[in-house]
Amino acid sequence: MKITIVGAGAIGGLAGAYMTKAGHDVLLVDRWAEHVRALNDKGLYIDGVRGEMTVPVKAATPDQLKGDLGTVLIATKSQHAVDAITQLVPLLTPESCVVSFQNGFNEPDLIAALDQAKLPGDRIIMGSIPNYGGALVDPGYVEFVHEGPIQLGEMNGESTPRLQALAEALSSLTQVQLSANIWGQIWAKEVYSAQVVFSALADARIHDTLGVERYARVSGAIVREALEIAEANGIKVEAFDFFDPANYRPQKPADTQKLIANINHAIWLLKKDQDGKRHDFKKKGSGIWWDIVYRKRPSEVRSSNGKLIAYGKKAGADTRLNDRLCTMIYEIEDGNRRLGLHNFDELEACVASIGKTLP
Repeated sequence: MKITIVGAGAIGGLAGAYMTKAGHDVLLVDRWAEHVRALNDKGLYIDGVRGEMTVPVKAATPDQLKGDLGTVLIATKSQHAVDAITQLVPLLTPESCVVSFQNGFNEPDLIAALDQAKLPGDRIIMGSIPNYGGALVDPGYVEFVHEGPIQLGEMNGESTPRLQALAEALSSLTQVQLSANIWGQIWAKEVYSAQVVFSALADARIHDTLGVERYARVSGAIVREALEIAEANGIKVEAFDFFDPANYRPQKPADTQKLIANINHAIWLLKKDQDGKRHDFKKKGSGIWWDIVYRKRPSEVRSSNGKLIAYGKKAGADTRLNDRLCTMIYEIEDGNRRLGLHNFDELEACVASIGKTLP
């Protein structure tokens, strides 16, 4: 199968390497020229949860693209998704398949960009949620940080030959779960991600953030509000391997304790494959933490969780907790707020002040 992956970071790089190993014709595309040179000269070096390996791969910068791209996976950060597909427009046809292979509510914007280019966006775009994780450490070097499945589906819920073919190709990396409600899966990941954003308010390991019951209760209140935003938009939020929306609607103290147990289980799932004696993991937090602390660059919070808030406001939902959380992240990114546990204390007070403390 011919596949072009735009964005050769951790998510795109890992998918490209494993599909290349399985015999697929994969081209990795990235605007970071030094990374592209390293990929072509030495291959992609991977370490982490599955050990070390180097996979010879093909790579190019966007300006070098030409001809038939095959199936396209957009694996950039969400804030770069529309720019990425706009560059591809001259090489796309009405029969093309382009997959949003990233976090965020990108599919409607990608469809709109194609529609503006007189291409049938709703037919071309496919949705997905990659739930494995990694980090682009250096040019040509990706750390595989945690295992996880891929949710994949046509936006209209149909089962199509192209969906089946791509699922088979991606299964060379990890389990692929086909979804008849991929938009609901995408919403689930973004609702859940509110607590991931919360954990990035401090430069601390997840066991010291979400693993602390007091802080987990605050994050639970934020996710509950995010669920209410989804409901206000008429979205059926789907469960996935470490997230069950039902747990985030506690009615009594025992329900809250069940939620805390669920959060601790999610932490265990994310960390269970990491053998610290065999590998010293460089990425010790979320992708948002990685961008802020390691890469010293803006995260994708504005283009993912920021859109969640916009959806909420448009539907008339209460967005105060998520709005405050995102504002705090923006202040950190802009150099106007310090990372630290004091940020959790501030949000805890905010939760209490508006009557949203969990039972």
